[in-house]
Amino acid sequence: MAGRIDTRLAELKIELPKAAAPAANYVPWVISGKTLYIAGQVPFWNGELKFVGRVGEGMTLEQGQQSARTCALNLIAQAKAACAGDLDRIQRVIKLTGYVNCVASFTDQPKVINGASDLMVQVFGDAGKHARVAVGVNVLPLGVTTEVDAIMELM
Repeated sequence: MAGRIDTRLAELKIELPKAAAPAANYVPWVISGKTLYIAGQVPFWNGELKFVGRVGEGMTLEQGQQSARTCALNLIAQAKAACAGDLDRIQRVIKLTGYVNCVASFTDQPKVINGASDLMVQVFGDAGKHARVAVGVNVLPLGVTTEVDAIMELM
């Protein structure tokens, strides 16, 4: 029987990617007590890199938002793996940190990371409302447009 969050994903017609294996010497997530820490996720979709480039230089704000949304889908996929498939164990999304690969004059990083934040609220409802950091950087791994990590509370 599908859980409440899986049912919500189906209603929204949202498919999750496969949880990616780490690409270096780290783990994709750690649970400490009732807190789930998820490593930064980049915009991979089942092994394929989707968004490469800098916002303001070949990438639009809207493409940046889609990139951040893809990162958030990967965060949810990692959370599902951490919770042995039961996303109903997520009590709250506590915090997201979003990084935007952008030109120095770009100042709408919060609007880009809304792509991730909005998804968390769509999927988890009020429990998806979170604290957040959105910063611009001059480069990200593999030249991706965004990277987002998360801290979540478990039941």
